[in-house]
Amino acid sequence: MPPLNQLIFERPIYELEDRLAELEQQEKPASETKSEIRDLRVQITQKRREIFSDLDAWQITQVARHPERPQTLDYLELLFDEFVELHGDRAYRDDPSILTGFGTLDSLKVLFVGQHKGRNLKEQEKHNYGMAHPEGYRKALGKMQMAAKFGVPIVCFIDTKGAYPGIEAEQRGQAYAIAYNLREISKLETPIVCVVIGEGGSGGALGIGIGDHIAMLQYSYYSVISPEGCAGILWKDVKYREEAARALKFTSDNLLQFGVVDEIIPEPLGAAHRNHRQMAMTLKGSLIEAIRNLQGLSNEDLIERRYERFRKLGEFEEAVAPELDSES
Repeated sequence: MPPLNQLIFERPIYELEDRLAELEQQEKPASETKSEIRDLRVQITQKRREIFSDLDAWQITQVARHPERPQTLDYLELLFDEFVELHGDRAYRDDPSILTGFGTLDSLKVLFVGQHKGRNLKEQEKHNYGMAHPEGYRKALGKMQMAAKFGVPIVCFIDTKGAYPGIEAEQRGQAYAIAYNLREISKLETPIVCVVIGEGGSGGALGIGIGDHIAMLQYSYYSVISPEGCAGILWKDVKYREEAARALKFTSDNLLQFGVVDEIIPEPLGAAHRNHRQMAMTLKGSLIEAIRNLQGLSNEDLIERRYERFRKLGEFEEAVAPELDSES
C-alpha cells in the first residue's frame, strides 16, 4: 500500500522502494536477486538526487507543507538535551501555537521560541495550525526580553502560514502585537538566531523573525503571502498558485541571493520528512555554529548589525532608460 502522504513527484522513488522491499522480504534470495537489490539501492539514491535537485517553487511549497515534515515539537525532542517550557503572556492566556522555554544545545543554554502547527487534527486544533493570536506574540516577546536580561542567546523556529486572521485576534490587537514585537526584538541585547523550518508566512513569521542570523531549511519558503493568496489577488483564481509561487521568488535559493537570509541548511536526500534525525543533527550543528559566532560580538555591534540588515531589505535602484536615436 503506497504511503498516504506521498507527493506526486515522489512516486517514482516510492515505486523503486516498494520493489526493493519485496525483494528484501524473500527468505533466501538468489544471486540474481541480490544483484537487483544492489542495483535498486543505487537507483533509489540517484532518483532522489535527480528529483530533489530540480524542484520548482510550487513543489518546494508542497515539501515545506508535507504532513510528515519534522515540526517544532519533533525538534525539541531531537535537538535539546534539556527543555523547560514557559507559558502565558501575563495578560490574557497561554497561546499554544507558539512554544517558548529554556533549553540546552550541548553546553549552550538558550531560550527557544517556535511555532508549532500540529501533526493530526486534535493537535492542529490545540495549536491553531501554528497561527498565533496577539497573546502568542506577547508571550514570545516577554520570554525573549527575559533571556536578554540574563544574556541568554535566543533561537526562533518559524513555521506558520501566517498570524491568525480571526475577528477576536483583531479585537485584541493582532497588528499592533506584531508591530510592537518588530520594534522591541530589534533592540534586544543578546544573539538571536532564526530558522524557517517549513512555512514562513507574512507578518505571522516576522513577528518572531527579527534576528542576527536568519537561516532556512533547503526546502522551506519565506514569503509576504502564500501562493494561493497571491493567486487570488492577482489572478482572481487559486488555480494560478503555481505561477504565483514562481513569481514570488520565495525559495531558499532566491532569498539567499537577495540577501534576505544568511544560510541555507541542507536537508537529507529526499528532504527532511524522510529522515527527521539526520535533519535535526544538521540543524543542531548550524545553530551552535551561528550562536558561537554571534557571541563574539558586543551588544552594541549586535544591535547595529541587526538594524542595518533589516533596513537594507527591499532596497532597489532605478535606472533611466537611454533615449532612442530619432533616426533609428
